[in-house]
Amino acid sequence: MTRQKKLTFIAAYSGIFIFGICAISVGLILPDVITKYSINEVEAGVIASLLPLGILAGSFIFGPVVDRYGYKYLLIFCVLSVILSLEGIAYGESLFLLKSSVFIIGFGGGILNGSTSALVSDISDGNRGANLSVLGVFYGIGAFGMPLLIGSLSNIFMGNEIIAFIGYVLFIPLVYFFFVSFPKPKMARQFPLKEFLQMTKDPVIILIGVFLFFQSGVEGISNSWTTTYLRDVVGAEKEHALFALSALVLSLTLTRIVLGYILRKFSSVIIQFISICLAATGAFVLMFFSTYGLSILGLVLLGAGLAAGFPVLLGYVGELYKVMSGTAFSFVMVIALIGNMIINYLMGVIAQVAGMKYFSSLLLCCLIIMFIIFYFVVKQLRLKMKV
Repeated sequence: MTRQKKLTFIAAYSGIFIFGICAISVGLILPDVITKYSINEVEAGVIASLLPLGILAGSFIFGPVVDRYGYKYLLIFCVLSVILSLEGIAYGESLFLLKSSVFIIGFGGGILNGSTSALVSDISDGNRGANLSVLGVFYGIGAFGMPLLIGSLSNIFMGNEIIAFIGYVLFIPLVYFFFVSFPKPKMARQFPLKEFLQMTKDPVIILIGVFLFFQSGVEGISNSWTTTYLRDVVGAEKEHALFALSALVLSLTLTRIVLGYILRKFSSVIIQFISICLAATGAFVLMFFSTYGLSILGLVLLGAGLAAGFPVLLGYVGELYKVMSGTAFSFVMVIALIGNMIINYLMGVIAQVAGMKYFSSLLLCCLIIMFIIFYFVVKQLRLKMKV
C-alpha cells in the first residue's frame, strides 16, 4: 500500500470517528437540554428525532455528490458543519438554534458515514469487507469514547464546555482533509439517471438493501431498547443496564477488529452466516434466561454477531458498482436507515401493547429473516461475481 493511500485511509477513519461522535451526541446532551429549556418529554423526543432525520437526509444525497464531484470538499463541508453545530449547542440560547444544530449534526454525520464507507471501498485493492470492518472500529471508538470523555470530565467542566472543546478538536481532521489526496470524481458528466434506475431494479442490490433494512433495525433496537429491557424484564439497576449496553457496543467494536483479519483469510459468505447464527444465539439467551449475568452474555453474543453485517454487505455493493459506488452506497444506506426507524417504532408499539419481554422475540424474528434474505443475496451474487 502506498503512503498516499494510507493517508487517505486515515482520512476515512477520521470521518467515521466523527460520525460516531455525532450519533451519540444527542443522547448525551438531552438531559441537560430538558433542564436548560424547561421542555417536556414530547418536545425532547422531537429534538431527538431530528438527528436520524438529518442522517437520513445526508445519506440520501452523499452518493451522487461524491460520484460527480469527489470526496474532499464534501468531507470538509461536513466536518465544518458538525463543528459549528457543536458550538451552537454549547453556546446557543435559542431552542430554534438547538434544533437546527441537531439536524445539521445528523445531516453532516449521515454524509460522513456513507461517504467514508464509499471512500474505503474505492481505495481498497480487494478485501473491501475487511477494510470496511476496520472502518467500523473507528465509529465504535467515537461512539464509545465520547460518553467516557464527558463522564470523566463532568466533575471538572460544565457539559457545554466539554461539547465546545470537542468541536475545537475537530479542527484537526478538518485541516488534515485539505492536505490529503482523494480519488478523483468517477463521473465527468451529469448524474446518470438511466444507470441509476437500472441499478434500483437490480435484484441483488435490492436484496442487499432489504438485508441492511433488518440489520440496521436490529442494531437500532439493540442500542435504543436494551437498557429498558434489562430494567423492566431482568430487574437491573440503571447503572448495571448501562454497563450491559456498553458490553454490547464493545463486543461489536472488538469483533470488527478481529474481522479485519478474518475476512482477509476466509469466505465472507461463511463468516456472515456464522455471524447471524451467533447473533441469534444471543437473542435465544436473552429470551430464555432472565438473569443479569446471562443477559450480558446474550448481549455480547448479539454484538459479536452483528459486527459483520454492514462491512460484508457494503463490500459486495462496492465490488458490484465500482463506477457509481457512492450512489449505490447511498441507495442501500437510505433503505437501512428507514429500517432502523420502522423497526424502532415497531418495538415501541410492541412494548406498549405486549410488554418489553418480547424484545428478544423481535430480535430473533429479524435475524431469521436476515438469514433467509442472505441466502438469496448469495444466490444472486454468484451470478455476477465470485464469493
